Amino acid sequence: MRFLTAGESHGKELTVILEGFPKGFRIEERRIQQDLLSRKQGFGRGPRMKLEPEKVAVLSGIRNSVSMGSPIALRIENKDWRIFPFGKDRELPMSIPRPAHADLAGMLKYQTYDARDILERASARETAARVAVGSVCTQALREFSIESIGYVRQIGTVRAEHIPPDFQTLKKAVVNSGLRCPDAAKEKEMIAEIERARQDKDTLGGAFEVRMRGVPAGLGSCMHWDKRLDAQLACQVASIPAVKALEIGAGCSYALARGSRMHDAIKYSKQKGFYHTSNNSGGIEGGMSNGEDILIRGYMKPIPTLMQPIDSIDAVTKKQARAPRERSDTAAVSSCSVVAENVCAFVILDALLEKFGHDTRHEIEKSYNNYLACIKKY
Repeated sequence: MRFLTAGESHGKELTVILEGFPKGFRIEERRIQQDLLSRKQGFGRGPRMKLEPEKVAVLSGIRNSVSMGSPIALRIENKDWRIFPFGKDRELPMSIPRPAHADLAGMLKYQTYDARDILERASARETAARVAVGSVCTQALREFSIESIGYVRQIGTVRAEHIPPDFQTLKKAVVNSGLRCPDAAKEKEMIAEIERARQDKDTLGGAFEVRMRGVPAGLGSCMHWDKRLDAQLACQVASIPAVKALEIGAGCSYALARGSRMHDAIKYSKQKGFYHTSNNSGGIEGGMSNGEDILIRGYMKPIPTLMQPIDSIDAVTKKQARAPRERSDTAAVSSCSVVAENVCAFVILDALLEKFGHDTRHEIEKSYNNYLACIKKY
């Protein structure tokens, strides 16, 4: 599969085309809508999230709520749109790049003195289109009993400690949280931290996690670098604006301990088959899923748009200037967790289709069930 998004932050709409999605899967528009609404919620989000309805329109590829096998086109209209393809827009040129944004690098690359040519496309607004694609993929994965949930692990210096090991308990706690944090006690501290930053006209970053349950062993490959499942997941998560680091499983903790303490021992029983006594590998070994829960942790920098801007340079005059003030979130880690969950769903479904077929739900399910039967007998 592949997808392509188009649209600017303050353009008329975002558009995305998903190619290679198989025929025969039931897709519900309301589920796409739910995921888009989840992306815009969370304590610390800015005023635009209240303005945008995030209404999705399915343009092609789905008939009578069932995928046709043809490209799926989705559209999300922007209520707050100000730029026009052929008319004078309502945005003033911006010659002062904002630190930590794509502004300066993009202005140099594309030889423009107006940062709006860059920021309109580089904006995280584009991730709404990716959430829509991921939601379609998530609905297909449910047919194979594969589920996922993204949640906040840390805001600033406040870190959640009590993460339910049971997937359904975790999912319920996340859905019932206003910050998508499963640790209710730490969530209160996180909200207080965000409120302090807001009063100081500052921003906060943090960490999020995505847990995926039910992924069978053997997705991905150890044979080619670009087929490794961890590499593909890392690429998608790292492509989310403001994500600066990520870990899989125990991540950086591997560097701090001996292998005898960190590597996951393998066990076998007739009931379970092969399994591991721990999951420090995060469900991936040698570029392939190993049957355990996949766990990815991402780290998001503070939102770079500040209400008390820091120093910059006017690209035209070359004089010192303060970066422009734009409408902004205080913290958007909860939103980032939703985006990460959905881009991971795209990767997992793509890997599943590569192994079990691409064309129809029937052939994919038949191949998938045969494979599970083979693993059980192994």
